[in-house]
Formats: sequence, structure tokens, C-alpha cells
Amino acid sequence: MSKFPLHDQNSAPADAKPLLEDSKKVFGMIPSLHAVMAEAPGVLEGYKKLHQLVLDSSFDNDEKTVVWQTINVEHACHYCVPAHTGIAKMMEVSDDITNALRDETALPNDRLEALRTFTLAVVRKRGEVNREDLDAFYSAGYKHRQVLEVVLVVSQKVMSNYINHIAETPVDEPFKKFAWKKNG
Repeated sequence: MSKFPLHDQNSAPADAKPLLEDSKKVFGMIPSLHAVMAEAPGVLEGYKKLHQLVLDSSFDNDEKTVVWQTINVEHACHYCVPAHTGIAKMMEVSDDITNALRDETALPNDRLEALRTFTLAVVRKRGEVNREDLDAFYSAGYKHRQVLEVVLVVSQKVMSNYINHIAETPVDEPFKKFAWKKNG
């Protein structure tokens, strides 16, 4: 078991306290990921800023969920897949999309499947996508902006997925019902 502390407003470094207070206001609790990140206030602040930038991106809720969960599933993140399952429900993303992402089965439409395929190419090729990857993405109706926004989401998810692996972040109570393990 990891020895990373789960900070609250009493134990967190001073610079992290207002960030945790904000998390509690937004989520009604301090998510375990934020509690871990609070050890390094700049990490928590950076993660929260990236999250807001993703929320403000051109992607709609279905597309955000596709990019987030594609990365979470590819990285086999025990924490983020259940958390983003709950978030998808709050964002009113259909269970068909959520289940296809969690189970790595076909998405309900070609445009979302193209988004997942491109996201996987970016992650697996560490950004060294080829002309075919880009052309397929553009053929689905996406533009240069969305290429860059996929990289933005990858940046956010690398932070959370890697920290969750290292810290063995416990899944928050509201998301335990969405527990997940990678197939195979």
C-alpha cells in the first residue's frame, strides 16, 4: 500500500488549503485525487487549471467523456475510470457511450469512434501521429483545434492517471459502485 497522505484542510500545506476548500465546494467532498495532489500544491493547482481548460474546450460532454475515458482505460486507471463514469452520468452522457468506453467496444457513432481512435493514436504514439491518423480525424469533421485539445486532455490525464498509479489513490465512496478493471 502506498504511503501517500490523503490531505484535508487541516493537514494540507498552506498553499493547498484554499484549493481543497474549492474542491469541497465544487464536489461536496475532497476527491481522493485532490487529497493526494495537495502534498504538492502546484500540482493540484495545475491539475485544476487543466481540468477547467478541458471543460472550456470545444468538445461537447460526449466528446470530453470519450477523450477522458479513452485515456483512462488505456492507462488502466483504477481511480479515474470509476470517477469519470460518475462524472459522465452527471453530464448526462448516455450509458451506451460510457459502457463502450469502459468495455473497449464500438461506440454508437462513427464520429465518436474517430475521436477515440485518434486519442489512442496520440497516447500510444506519444504524439507522433502520422498523416493517416490526422486525415481520418479530419474526415470525421474535427479540425486543428481539436487535435490540440486532445493533447490538452492527454496532459491532464497523464497527471491524474500516473499519480493514481503511484499513490494507489483510493476510489471515492460515490464512485465505488462504478469499480472497473481493464479487460485481459
